[in-house]
Amino acid sequence: MENSIIFESEITCPKCGYKKIETMPTDSCQWFYECQNCHTLLKPKKGDCCVFCSYGTVKCPIIQAGKDNSCCST
Repeated sequence: MENSIIFESEITCPKCGYKKIETMPTDSCQWFYECQNCHTLLKPKKGDCCVFCSYGTVKCPIIQAGKDNSCCST
């Protein structure tokens, strides 16, 4: 069975609970995301490479593919 990469994730703002489905970048990690509802600037939690890994329903494509995420470290 082939593992397919999912490119969309529902990101949830931890401050106001607003949810939005976003398309994730395929070749890099997204370090910042502004909530469209309350305008809070989200940053990855400690140990996560991006906002999708911290606040999304699906981990970023780099993590899904099992690639080294050292390029994404802050």
